[in-house]
Amino acid sequence: MQVIGTAGHVDHGKSTLIHALTGIDPDRLQEEKERQMTIDLGFAWLTLPNGESVGVVDVPGHRDFIKNMLAGVDGIDAALFVVAADEGVMPQTREHLAILDLLGIDTGIIALTKVDVLVNMAEGEDWLELVEADVADTMVGTVLENAPIVPVSAQTGEGLEALTLGLQEILESSTPRPDLGRPRLPIDRVFTVSGFGTVVTGTLVDGHLEVGQEVEIQPQGLAARVRGLQTHKEKVERADPGSRVAINLTGVNKRALVRGDVVTTPGWLHPTVLVDVQLRYLPETLQSYSHAETNPKPLRHNTPLKFYSGAAETLAHVRVLGQQVLKPGETGWAQLRLQEPIALVKGDRFIVRRPSPPATIGGGVVVDPNPGRRYRRFRPTVIERLETLAQGTPAEILSQTLDRHSPTTVRDLLSESGLPEEEAAAEAMAQLLQEEQALLLTADQEIPTTPAPNQQIVSRTWWAETMGEITRQLNAHHQKFPLRVGMGREALRSGLKLDAKVFNGVMNRATAEGQVLDEGATVRLPSHEVTLSAAQQQKVNDLLARFEQDPYATPSFNESVQAIGEDVLNVLLSQGQLIQVSPAVLFLPETYEEMINDIRTYVEREGSITLAEARDLFDTSRKYAQALLEHLDEIGVTRRMGDKRLLH
Repeated sequence: MQVIGTAGHVDHGKSTLIHALTGIDPDRLQEEKERQMTIDLGFAWLTLPNGESVGVVDVPGHRDFIKNMLAGVDGIDAALFVVAADEGVMPQTREHLAILDLLGIDTGIIALTKVDVLVNMAEGEDWLELVEADVADTMVGTVLENAPIVPVSAQTGEGLEALTLGLQEILESSTPRPDLGRPRLPIDRVFTVSGFGTVVTGTLVDGHLEVGQEVEIQPQGLAARVRGLQTHKEKVERADPGSRVAINLTGVNKRALVRGDVVTTPGWLHPTVLVDVQLRYLPETLQSYSHAETNPKPLRHNTPLKFYSGAAETLAHVRVLGQQVLKPGETGWAQLRLQEPIALVKGDRFIVRRPSPPATIGGGVVVDPNPGRRYRRFRPTVIERLETLAQGTPAEILSQTLDRHSPTTVRDLLSESGLPEEEAAAEAMAQLLQEEQALLLTADQEIPTTPAPNQQIVSRTWWAETMGEITRQLNAHHQKFPLRVGMGREALRSGLKLDAKVFNGVMNRATAEGQVLDEGATVRLPSHEVTLSAAQQQKVNDLLARFEQDPYATPSFNESVQAIGEDVLNVLLSQGQLIQVSPAVLFLPETYEEMINDIRTYVEREGSITLAEARDLFDTSRKYAQALLEHLDEIGVTRRMGDKRLLH
């Protein structure tokens, strides 16, 4: 499915031509019919001779409605560029051409309309030749330089068949829109239908949508569901990229949506108010088509501009990064600070216009839609990064993106990188993993052929910095608390300021690499070992002798702390020299195992054991017997039934 869009000066017959080609009047507003002038976007569809159905977006040509034109032209596959034969090239002819050029819409056909008017002119044929030559000269150096020129008349039908065949030919030779698995529909119209509710329309790109699918509307982050889909007023179960689509949404009110919002799948598209771009500032000859200044000034740092991308519009301030100013005709690096958040992806095209006097002055390509911070000007490292993102290999682009966004998921990394081809992205990912420039946060050190989309991934630089910080924090903890086995897992996570999912992944990989020992509640460096002083060891020996002297009525936890200190006692517990069965009761490990075996033997012989029987079995007090039995219940050796314990 493909979409064509009109372009050209006001009153050159764009809407009339679309009506003649399709039988559909694209002027849908009463004001448009009364004024006989297109004000807002109009929509139609055309069936080509080969049977293919093509969407049509008709745009206004008047300079006061350029913003409406920009809301519809960005998603088209080919331009139907209209020039009236009786007038020739006019101001908005040049402005619309500049917009197509900036948006990179390099497929199109030129319709010389109103040729029937020339019939009554004495020098009509000569005039037509002059206009054709003028149009051809105007197109030189632009995306439509090689576009065919077809004289037509919407009134008599002359040339319409040739124009339709010409459209078919250029569309057949164009590359279909790819399905990248990340659908985006920039909304260009919002309305309600009685009995159905909210409906939005737009041109779908980058992926497909299906009936019943959960969707998200950005930049607000609203959740909704696709209740129904239509293409060219026909219901479909699935809409493919490149289609003009109407979506019936449930779960969201019409009043919550505006032109420029984006319908997409949840969780991957993030709105931004900072965007890194490559900005092309139009030369003087292409800025002189309206009532703008005759001699445009250089574009200075912090200049306010109107920013347009997709169907969205907002005010922006341009931060010129690599040079003092941009002179007319120059292309440079910039960071745009948007007044309102817009959902963008790498590679999106945009237009900038001067607010007053209004004029299209430039445009370009989004290099990084979520840089995350403002840059200082004239930093060589910033310019090098932007150049890599704009022109580097897929692996270099992916690596740069990972450097900026670590830690992230495989899915979000591919999304943020903006790599247009899945195969190139997969190859780049495999290369980075193989070269260990990218690392998966997993205990499995074998590199997978295709990493899971939700797998955490980090750059080699981020990993080295994080491991350095982990080592620093653990070393400091070991020095401060030499008798503690390790640092509390949660304390380490908090010190690193990582969320739980990322931290768990870090621990998995660090443990697999042998850089740390993760012992559940604590984490330590492999080099850390607890060593007791001679005095401490003597106290330990004395305490353990007391445990051996009366193994079933042992010193309590508090008594043990008083004897050797809490840190030393924790060492004995961590090393398994003592077993804690309750907050107060401790046993030697050999005593603990013996008591468990004796309990098992007793229950197997007698069928059950009571608290009193356990007390008598070990000739101890109720405190120790109760602590042991409750502990055995907890670990699943026994189960309590009334006053008795049975084996589990």
